[in-house]
Formats: sequence, C-alpha cells, structure tokens
Amino acid sequence: MKISDVKAIEILDSRGKPTIRTFIKLKDGSTYSSSVPSGASTGKHEAVELRDGDAKRHQGQGVLKAVKNVNKIIRPAVIGLEVADIAKIDRKLLKLDGTDNKRKLGANAILSVSQAVTRAAAASGNLPLWKFINQLFFNKKKPRFPRLMVNVINGGKHANWNFDIQEFMIVPTSNVPSQALQVAADIFQRLGNNLRKQKLSTLVGDEGGYSPVLPSNEQVLDEILTAAINCRFQNGNQFEFALDCAASEFYDKGRYILQKTGQRLTDDELRRYYLKLQKTYHIISFEDPFAEDDWENFQKLTSDAERCRQITLHGPKIFKKGRDPKTAQDQFIVVGDDLYVTNPKRIKKGIDLKASSAVLIKLNQIGTVTETIDAIKMTQRAGWKTIISHRSGETEDPFIADLAYGAGTDFIKTGSVCRSERLAKYNRLIEIENKL
Repeated sequence: MKISDVKAIEILDSRGKPTIRTFIKLKDGSTYSSSVPSGASTGKHEAVELRDGDAKRHQGQGVLKAVKNVNKIIRPAVIGLEVADIAKIDRKLLKLDGTDNKRKLGANAILSVSQAVTRAAAASGNLPLWKFINQLFFNKKKPRFPRLMVNVINGGKHANWNFDIQEFMIVPTSNVPSQALQVAADIFQRLGNNLRKQKLSTLVGDEGGYSPVLPSNEQVLDEILTAAINCRFQNGNQFEFALDCAASEFYDKGRYILQKTGQRLTDDELRRYYLKLQKTYHIISFEDPFAEDDWENFQKLTSDAERCRQITLHGPKIFKKGRDPKTAQDQFIVVGDDLYVTNPKRIKKGIDLKASSAVLIKLNQIGTVTETIDAIKMTQRAGWKTIISHRSGETEDPFIADLAYGAGTDFIKTGSVCRSERLAKYNRLIEIENKL
C-alpha cells in the first residue's frame, strides 16, 4: 500500500508543552497517526528536538518549525512510497536531514513520521503493531511481556528537587501485565493513603509518582516498603526496587552535589552510597548512577554488580529490609540512559568498555524506528537487559507498549499507575495479554 498524503500538527503533551503528531494517509483512504514525547531530564548527546524559540508562543517551546518540516520537506519526499518499506523510508528521512544529530529537520519531526509509517504499515498488513514489529525485525525471537518498572515517587528535576534521586520505582516480579499492575496499583494506592495520614502531599510529579517532602532517600524507600507490607507484599517476592538516579542533573565540576543535604560527594563516595542502598533495600536496577560521560565510574559500578552476582550464585546471602530470604538475591543491573541516548555508536562503546549491563531505549533520543531497533538488537546480542522507556512529557500514544512486547525486551518503564498518558501504555499491554 502506497502513501498518498502526510500531515503534521502541533498538539500538547502531558506537561502542556507543544509536541508533534503526524498523520499518514494511504491509497485506500485509511489514516494512521503517531505522536512524539519530550524529556525534561535530557542527555546532551540526544538527537535534537526542534523548538521554535519564539517567546511569543508557548514561551519559545512551540514546534511549528518541526511541523513545517514534515509538511513541506518530508511530505513530498515520501508520497508514493510503499508504506511497508520502513527501512527505506527511514533512510530517506535521514538523508533529507543530512546531519549527525537531526538538527536540520528535528528528531521530533522525523520520529513522528517514522512511527506513523510503522503503524500504518502494520494496519495495511492486517497485523497488530507488536506483531508487525516482531515479524519484520525480530523474526527469530518470540515476543514476550516485559516486567514493569513503575514510578511511585518522583524526585529530582521531575518534582522540584524534593529528593536528589529522580525516580523511585517498584518492579513487580510477574511479567503478566494484569497481575503486575495489580501489585503496582495496590502499593501505589496504599502509599497515597499512608502519606495522607501523615499529612504529607500526594500531589504527583511529571510521571505520575507522588512527590512528598521527606528527609532522605532512605525515608522514601521506607515509605514504599511500609505500603507494600501493608498490602502483604514482600520485597524480593512480589516486587523489587529500582532507581533512576539521573546523576547528570546533580553533577558539577567533578562532584556530585546532593541538593537535599548539601553534601558534595566524590564519585567513590557516591558509588559506596549506592551499594549501601542496594544491600539494604534489595535494589535491582540503578539507572544513570553517574554523569552522562563518566564512563569510568559506570564501569566500576558494573564491576561491583558482577561481584554481587557471583556472591549470590556461589556464596552466602544477606537479607535486610522486608526481604524474603527464600527469593531475594543480591544482584543488580547498571542501566545507561543519558550515557547511551539510544545511539548504537555509544552503545557499542559501552559494550566494549563493559560500562553497564543494561540500556534504556527511548525512541525520541535517536529519532527513527529502525535506528531504535538497531539499538535494541545490539543490546540483546551483548546479553544485556533492554528497557523500553517513555519520557516525562508524554502523549496518549501507546507505541512503546507494542514495541516492548514485539521486541521481547526485559522491562518497560512508562511512569506511575496514575495519569492517562502513562496508563495508556499499561492498558495497551493488558489488551495484548487479552489478544486484542
């Protein structure tokens, strides 16, 4: 089926800031669309998100330039192309831009087309999006549901720096979406009740997690743990902890400066702090524990994680803080987000350096579906964990849910069990679970 028309419009994301939605029309008259999210905590190596810079509109955050690039430059170049040839269309988009970071057309403009084309191609083949992605790109890999990384308390840049750590997440051990969401929702609702009883705020941050003011990162974890125990869930049994540290946001001139306490930590002091948290609370994942170009300290923490894995496999286990000694393990992964920005070149460097054991995958960091697929495949070939992720400024588009299932990734991270732009992705997984 050939593309007969393309049209982009400016819409608003979950933070009320402009973003782009593109519609692809096929020869049979059917139309399919996709929308692009936007990050608040962004890596400097990400592909360029094109903004207008016109202070008279949306405080300079408008995307009319990106919209114009789709409608005036991309549209005539892709009309008449076979929609199913995703790779060819993405190559044409990259050639039209011609820069190393998509600064000419904007990654937001390019991705809106790439995602909409992929959705249209799936529909034209009478396939669910996940199945089209799986068959086209992962034909020897069985699709599977990812485990959910559910943000229950927001900190850092996402919640006006009430804590330095940006995301406190629970990871249900079941990968059956309906079962995992029940665990997450029960803990989230009980946590809210407990915070209200203490007269603490239950307002939510950008990604739907609560944002109370608490004295320490440890107190945040204790509050979540208490809520889980109230629900009769055990750490290491029905759920585990994960953190997005977003350390680039509190790094300055060789020190990691904790806004909450005023501490100025060296990299070794920060690494020891993470290891203490990991031992105490059984944290299975540290995302961006160091600044985005701090390859050496990523390597060190990844080496620590490997030693913990060997101790778990071959030695005694230590159990603390509400953990079930029958199931808990002292293993954890180190996740690169700003370190890699979904860029296969940076991921290859990380693999060569053994800088992490997992990669966070965000479509809008790189700008096309096929480049994102390349990043996923490279990560999987290395034996690392893959985590499909949303952005803090999201839309209702559930594209990443189909991508995570179709690619057979290990985890998906799409915010809290609150706010419709987050729930759209979780609910899409439930639809897939029910073969819809």
